Amino acid sequence: MNTQPRRSAFQRLFATLLGATGITAAAKAVESAASEEKVCRSIQTDQEIPLFSGSTTYGGLIFIAGKGAHFEGDIKSHTDHVLKELEKELVKAGSSMKHVLKVNVYLADLADYKSMNEVFRGRFGEKPPVRTTVATYGGVPGNSLVEMDCIAYTPNK
Repeated sequence: MNTQPRRSAFQRLFATLLGATGITAAAKAVESAASEEKVCRSIQTDQEIPLFSGSTTYGGLIFIAGKGAHFEGDIKSHTDHVLKELEKELVKAGSSMKHVLKVNVYLADLADYKSMNEVFRGRFGEKPPVRTTVATYGGVPGNSLVEMDCIAYTPNK
């Protein structure tokens, strides 16, 4: 089966989406993943039979599952905790906060947007990742005030 035309279209799409005049590190990671058969690898969790993986890698990309804060506190303490949990997963997978490409933020209450941003700002280096922020209907699982997931890349792949 020839997958080259599909891979080329995939590479062009990501280069366009990233606004790349040349191929960025992220596009190189996608190109690397698309040009070779890569094994999808889940990062080991502490659970014997986990419900889902904390993170999964494919080629040079890392997909971090949603992290929440399941303790009493305000949006700022929850946001700080969630960002630290994301960072732990990234380091475990061989990356860092400055290599994050995309973050999804799920707020239990949109009124917390400004306070969440105060803690979020500056945590990803000089060039922050693209981000989607939504307020959830019915709250975030586990009574967290915020949940976040992200996609990053490993700089040495």
